[in-house]
Amino acid sequence: MKHSIVYLVGSGPGDPLLISVRGLKYLKTADVVVFDHLVHAKLLKSVSVNAECIDVGPSAHKAFDQEAISYLLADKAREGNVVVRLKLGDPFVFNDGGKEALFLHEQGIPFEVVPGIPSAIGTPCHAGIPITYPGDSNIITFVREDESEDSKTPRVDWKNLAPLSGTIVCYVNARQLPIIVRSLLKNGRPADEPTALICLSNKLSKAHSAISLRSQIRKNTRGKRF
Repeated sequence: MKHSIVYLVGSGPGDPLLISVRGLKYLKTADVVVFDHLVHAKLLKSVSVNAECIDVGPSAHKAFDQEAISYLLADKAREGNVVVRLKLGDPFVFNDGGKEALFLHEQGIPFEVVPGIPSAIGTPCHAGIPITYPGDSNIITFVREDESEDSKTPRVDWKNLAPLSGTIVCYVNARQLPIIVRSLLKNGRPADEPTALICLSNKLSKAHSAISLRSQIRKNTRGKRF
C-alpha cells in the first residue's frame, strides 16, 4: 500500500547526472513533483507520465511565495500522493528546505530529506577548481549574498569575514561582484589572492580564468557584463 509522503530532494549543482541515486528513484516514482526554474529540465523527463508537475518558480502562471509552496506540499500529501519537492543543490544549504521541513513537521506530514551536492561545492569542482588543498586550505567559508537583481551592497559583515584564512565561496549576483571585491580588499583580503568567477546555469558551470582580487576589480569596473 502506498503511503503519502513528501521528499525534499536536492538535485545537485545543475548537471542532471549529479542527482543522487536515491533522489532519482523518488523522482521516478512521485505522483506530484514541485520544482522551479533552477532545476534542469532533463530531470523532469525522468518523471512518470502520470505525475503532476507543478512549476512554482518565476515562470509559473501563478505566483507562489514560500508559504504557498509549503501549503501546496502539505495539501498534495494529504490527498494521498507521494510528493517530491525538487531543489537545486542541497535542500538545507542556502535553500528553503528547512522552512518546508519545519512546516511539514508542524502539519503532521511525513517527510524525508534527500541530500544533494551543494552548489558551492559542486560548481567549483565541476569547473576544475579545488576549494581545499592538502596542507594549504583547511577552512571554507560559505557566504550568501542578497540575490535581488540590483547592485546594492550585500548585508555581509565583511570586516570580520575578509581576514579569515582559507577559501571564501560566495553565492553572488553578477551586478554585486564589484562591490564585493572592493569590500574584501578594503577589509584586508590580500590583493594578490587568486580568485575565480564561476557562472552557474542549469546546465553546466563555467569558470573564467583565475585572476587576482586586484585584477578582478579592474576587470569588472570597465563595464564588462557577464
